[in-house]
Amino acid sequence: MNFINFIKSHVDFKFHFVTSIALMVFILIFPALKYMPQSYGFENGLIENIQMCVLFAILFMCIFAKQNKKFFKYVIFALLIIMLREVNLGRTLFFPVEGEVGRFYSWREINAQLGFPLGKCVHGTYGLYIAFVAILFIIKGIFKDVWELIKNTKLPFWNLMFMGISSFLGAIAEKATNNNFIFEEGFELLFYTALAGIVYLYSRDERFSIKEE
Repeated sequence: MNFINFIKSHVDFKFHFVTSIALMVFILIFPALKYMPQSYGFENGLIENIQMCVLFAILFMCIFAKQNKKFFKYVIFALLIIMLREVNLGRTLFFPVEGEVGRFYSWREINAQLGFPLGKCVHGTYGLYIAFVAILFIIKGIFKDVWELIKNTKLPFWNLMFMGISSFLGAIAEKATNNNFIFEEGFELLFYTALAGIVYLYSRDERFSIKEE
């Protein structure tokens, strides 16, 4: 009984409007697997571009958060890590192979063309930025805000469920589907869409606020 009471007091089973967007993406993945060309799942393809649109929407909600503002100021820094990863630290933005769809020069090829180890510099800077964000998490006491959110608000079950499903299926996509790009990128899109719903709730819904700001 205590466990049931704990779940009721810490988990929100309400199906919010923003959750319906993740549900829609989940449903659309299956016809997409059958009818959508694989090229739509390539680097900088349709699905990846939609993913970036969702990430920019999350960034917008973080910048203009109406509550839990300290926490979301930090999330902006963390989100940039994901966004940079999505464009392969700029490689798939600035170094496409002309005349080939979904083909981009590797860092080794770029380094050879430039005569300069750009790849090492970019990856080194990216690593330092990740370290900076991790240190910020500690020195700014963001872990305390995370604990307050967990302790004093209910966790949105359905969005977290979609994130869990997408994480699991995305992790096994490469081996289980023989490099089906629609499968892999589709469930990555589901993850970001479910995350966007969570960000919306915690940045705007008063029921998910830890304090008056």
